[in-house]
This record gives sequence, C-alpha cells and structure tokens, in this order.
Amino acid sequence: MPPPIQVELVPHDPAWAEIAAEYSHKLTEALGTLLIAVYHIGSTAIPGICAKPVIDLMPVVGSLELLDRSRSKVEALGYEWWGELGLPGRRYCSKDDSVTSARLAQLHCYEEGSPEIIRHLAFRDYLSKHSDLARQYEQLKRECQVRHRGDSHAYSDCKSKWIQRIEAEAVDHFSSATR
Repeated sequence: MPPPIQVELVPHDPAWAEIAAEYSHKLTEALGTLLIAVYHIGSTAIPGICAKPVIDLMPVVGSLELLDRSRSKVEALGYEWWGELGLPGRRYCSKDDSVTSARLAQLHCYEEGSPEIIRHLAFRDYLSKHSDLARQYEQLKRECQVRHRGDSHAYSDCKSKWIQRIEAEAVDHFSSATR
C-alpha cells in the first residue's frame, strides 16, 4: 500500500485538464491498442471545487491480464504498481515527483465492462452538473482535511460515506437517463 500523503487542498486549476490529457497521451503511446480510453476522474476533473493537486485517471483496457503483462510499460512512465489494492478488478498505480516525492497522479485501471467505470464517471458528471452537491463535497473535503491533514488514507475514509451516498444517486440518475 502506498504510504499516506499530506492532504493539501488547492483551488481548481484549469491546467489540470491539460495535465490529464498529457498523462493520457503518454499512457496511450505506451499501451497502444490495449488501452480503450482514459478518463480524467476525481476532484481535479470537477470544475470549480478545491482538490488535492493529484490527477486521477481511469484507464480502461481490453484485458486486465494483458495490462498485468504490460506492467513494465506503465512503470517506465514513472508509476508505481500496487495491484488491486483492495478493489477486485482494479489495478492501482501512483506517480510521485522524483525530487519532492509529491504525489502527481493516480491510475485506477479497469477492464472494459466493469461497473466501476460507470460509478466513477457518473459521480464526476453528477457533481459537475449539480453545483450544490459539488459545494457540499468541497465543504466536506475541507472539514476532513482539518481533521486528517497528515494522513490521506484517513482523509479518504472521512469522505467515504458521503461519496457512497452520492455515487448511488449519480449511478441511479445515469441509469435512468440511459433507459
């Protein structure tokens, strides 16, 4: 498991989308046709709210087995490979700055067809369209940061019940919209 990091929240930076696109491009070059899509997820993908300045990406691959065999290509891009890390069907990787050790990016890799893909995208899109919920989330993030500034794992746990509730709403909304 990656060690916890300091929880720094900063105002939304429009450059995060460009950084996500750059990381996505490098993944595409490295993984080729194994990679189906790369989505920018997490708080840095939700306009207008504060976030840890860590880019969360969700690469979707045709086969986790083939991704596992391509692990060295991901590691060559500077990512540390952590495996499922408690979530079956996911491959988690983190990228830290080699000089400062600051976390730069996290990959949450899933195989095409995983329900986790919809969960992540629905949450991102739901908060992007519902500014009242995005503001609630931002307030919760600030409260959790005050309590757990030095432990990103505890910070994540602090937010988890609220996120699970809103994810369920978001997935339900997404499912209703696609019927």
